[in-house]
Amino acid sequence: MSFLDRSAAGPRRALPLLLLCLVTLLAACSPRHLVVRSLADELATQGAASEDDPQLAREAAAFYLKLSESVLRQTPEHAALAEAVAGGYTQYAYAFVASEAERLDEQDARAAQALRERAARLYLRARRHALATLERRQPGLIATLAAPASGAATLRLDPSLAGLAYWAAAAWGGQISLSKDHPDIVADLPQAIRLANLAWQAAPDHGDGALAVLMAQFESARPGGSRQQTEAYLAHALRVSRHHPAGAWLARAELIAQPAGDRDGYVADLQRALDAARQADAEARRAAPDAIPGGADLANRVLEARARWLLGRVDDLF
Repeated sequence: MSFLDRSAAGPRRALPLLLLCLVTLLAACSPRHLVVRSLADELATQGAASEDDPQLAREAAAFYLKLSESVLRQTPEHAALAEAVAGGYTQYAYAFVASEAERLDEQDARAAQALRERAARLYLRARRHALATLERRQPGLIATLAAPASGAATLRLDPSLAGLAYWAAAAWGGQISLSKDHPDIVADLPQAIRLANLAWQAAPDHGDGALAVLMAQFESARPGGSRQQTEAYLAHALRVSRHHPAGAWLARAELIAQPAGDRDGYVADLQRALDAARQADAEARRAAPDAIPGGADLANRVLEARARWLLGRVDDLF
């Protein structure tokens, strides 16, 4: 006999049980939890949104990152938000702190060093967020990265986690590059490379070629790195990139032409980076003609600014 077929007394006796079940369900999925989860979803989406004004992005970033970080602590299983937070801190450190330190170096070495130390801390923050979520999704990942003989060769990453692995590896590499006076941090380079390789094996086209550029940077940085392999990664980035080829051309200039002393190739690659950024901007304006002029996203703006700055320093570099 079903619950609905019971006598009049039956429903009265069953009502407290039904209410208890409803209370239990609401406790498991409380209004507060639903609000926090909804906010996490929205913040993750905002983290992936396009922005073409670097100054506006810089002014808004601190509030967005702190709010997102706070929500992530309450929803640590939210991989999309973790990826947005890790990516946000990594991009902020690169675009607004490390790059500023590089430009300031010749005028105020002490201030530049303080900025580099801050950027390294931001990179560390980004890496910790990304690695914590990766470890939740694939328990034992961190230990395996640290002890490759125990099974790193057979370790595989779920393709859905490629973005988290990319930002963790990128932030790790950024921190290492700014920590030359800390051998314990520099010693982590093989782990960062292993993590990037896991992302590469899972989704080599990730990030519109950004992962391939990261692989090229690691190949160039590692002891015994191959110039041929570096070029192969950059060629892959150029093949798959639809919106950000400027990053690959910029990397070619800094990783291939500059170390070889090839001034003409260096200038040509930087000019290609500028042309690619302008083209992306023009395509964005065609796609959204009513938008505010300058439709390229922040990544292209930052890359374009760096290319211009490096072109202005050619005589100092060659």
